[in-house]
Amino acid sequence: MDRDMNNSESQESAPPSQLIDERIKELDDWRGEMLGQLRSLVKEADPEVVEEWKWRGTPVWSHDGMVCTGETYKDVVKTTFAKGAALQDPSGLFNSSLDGSTRRAIDFHEGEKIDGDALKALVRAAVALNTSRSKS
Repeated sequence: MDRDMNNSESQESAPPSQLIDERIKELDDWRGEMLGQLRSLVKEADPEVVEEWKWRGTPVWSHDGMVCTGETYKDVVKTTFAKGAALQDPSGLFNSSLDGSTRRAIDFHEGEKIDGDALKALVRAAVALNTSRSKS
C-alpha cells in the first residue's frame, strides 16, 4: 500500500459496506440512525442486495441494476428508487421527485418513523422489476 496515499484515496479504496458504516457513524445525529434503519430494511428485504458507494459518497443498493440510494442532507434523509415511477406504491411512501418519468424518492425528516413493511415491499418490487428486465 502506498504510504503517501491521502485519506480520500484510501477511503475510496475501502469496501462499500465499510464506507457506508463510516458514513452512518460520522452522522452522529438522527440522520445516521435513519440511514442505518434504511440500510437494515433494504438488506432484510433483499439479502442478496449489493452495496455500492457512488458519486463520491452516496450509498447505493443494487440487484440486477440499481434499486435505491441513501442520500443524506441537512434536513432530510432521502432514498431514491431508480425506477420508482414503474413501481406500485399502495402505502403512499413516495413523497419526493414525483414529477419525473423514472425516479421516485422518499424524504424522511427528523422524528419520522419508517413504515418498514411498506419500504421492504417497495424494495422487493424494485428488485423484481430489475430481475425481470435483466432476463428479457
